[in-house]
Amino acid sequence: MLRVTNISKQFQSGDNVVKAVQDVRLSVPEGVFASIIGQSGSGKSTLLSLLGALDQPTAGSIVVDGSDIAKMSDNQLIRYRRDKIGYVFQAYNLIPNLSALENVMLPMELAGLSRGKRRLRAVELLEQVGLDATKHTRQPSRLSGGEQQRVAIARALANRPKLILADEPTGNLDSATGKIIVALLHDLAASEHTTIIAVTHDQQIAKQAALTFKLADGKLVQV
Repeated sequence: MLRVTNISKQFQSGDNVVKAVQDVRLSVPEGVFASIIGQSGSGKSTLLSLLGALDQPTAGSIVVDGSDIAKMSDNQLIRYRRDKIGYVFQAYNLIPNLSALENVMLPMELAGLSRGKRRLRAVELLEQVGLDATKHTRQPSRLSGGEQQRVAIARALANRPKLILADEPTGNLDSATGKIIVALLHDLAASEHTTIIAVTHDQQIAKQAALTFKLADGKLVQV
């Protein structure tokens, strides 16, 4: 489902060329939960930005659901980010003045779904990720960290993306809640037929992932 072939990304820093990602090759099938691990500065965040089409590679190709991101026009990239990609962040990034339900409905509004369909799917997703129905109308400030991350995961699933990118999804959670969130992501990858990739320092995520890729100095050193 995801195929990365000889991806490289270079930056100019003064007189120096920084090779953030170097000739990375990896493949992740549909419905698989995978992790990318490595120390700070290993290239994890740059690779995540490339996979999410937030940045363009210097060389190589990234094929998601049969389409090469590197060859897309600006308009195609906008649609790709909206329709094919879901994002889960360490800081949750929920809109504070919207309820949990409204946060999940928002991506579907941008995709043009009717209000009735948006609401129905949002309720179904919040139930699927295990958020109690009594909390659907609460704003993020009235939810725990684990509950906010469940809402963020539901929001990421809203438009039925082919790929979900999770950036340190357990970084702000205690270890027990982190294990629950990782297990949830693992189960959702299979049940939603969605490829989920978590970029993390957390070895617990790596242990539960079906595939783990290790980066060091921008290079893939272990699968």
